[in-house]
Amino acid sequence: MTASSDHVIRAMTDDGAFRVLALRATDTVSALIEAQGVSGVTARTLGELACAAVLVRETMAPGNRVQALYTDPGGGRLVTDAHPDGLTRGLAQVGDDVLGAFVRKGGIFEVVRVLRPGKGHHGVIETRDDDSVERALHRYFLQSEQVTTMLRLSCTIRDGAVVAAGGFVVQLLPELTEPPLERMRARIGALDPFESLLAAANGDPAQVLGAIVEGEIHTQLGDSTVRFGCVCTLEKVIASVAALGADDLRALLVRGEDLAVTCDYCRKRWVAGPADYRRLLDA
Repeated sequence: MTASSDHVIRAMTDDGAFRVLALRATDTVSALIEAQGVSGVTARTLGELACAAVLVRETMAPGNRVQALYTDPGGGRLVTDAHPDGLTRGLAQVGDDVLGAFVRKGGIFEVVRVLRPGKGHHGVIETRDDDSVERALHRYFLQSEQVTTMLRLSCTIRDGAVVAAGGFVVQLLPELTEPPLERMRARIGALDPFESLLAAANGDPAQVLGAIVEGEIHTQLGDSTVRFGCVCTLEKVIASVAALGADDLRALLVRGEDLAVTCDYCRKRWVAGPADYRRLLDA
């Protein structure tokens, strides 16, 4: 990995006190926001939500797909989707075009860890006044995972461009004693404002992790790529076309019409045509 590529680093202090993860997701979030065509507070919230999904996956379920979702009291819904291979995508449905979608009182923050098709772990947090994705994620770890966690999230946007997006998670392990905890709290407090640190470091997770574990003997456990991408395929589009029914498929075949479907996540346009209808009808 390079300092300017999106990736997440996992490490543990050798005294067994802390597990630490640091994430750079600037390019991933930039592509995700561009695909959704959102800006302002909605874009920032969507970017932070994507970082939350990646960090939860890497922390609690690196081999599973994780979704982080926020339902806005104004009728909007933001969805982010982090896959084990690093592929990350998002979806923005804004209910209030004036206010946008952002974390506030009366919203719902959800984390879904998909263990296998149809089965998963689902945590739900009701959001409060002066809330944020960061604060909601902190309560999720404490309430749903029962793990004391210190974390920061940031998605800084200037003049419509994502300057830096990422975050970190520090989890307290059972072997923890009070002196290391006080040192860790002091180091994390010194990182604020985290947005400035992240932008100055170009989001480099190695620099962020180094600042967190400074002076502590630690071992790096992993370094994984994060990237924007989608799981849509022509085969999935054709499977959805099959839901039209035989009569509608025959009518499309007779007229020789193409059927275009645009993916909500990546905006890629897929086209099914007469050959696809014929194959479905033969099946």
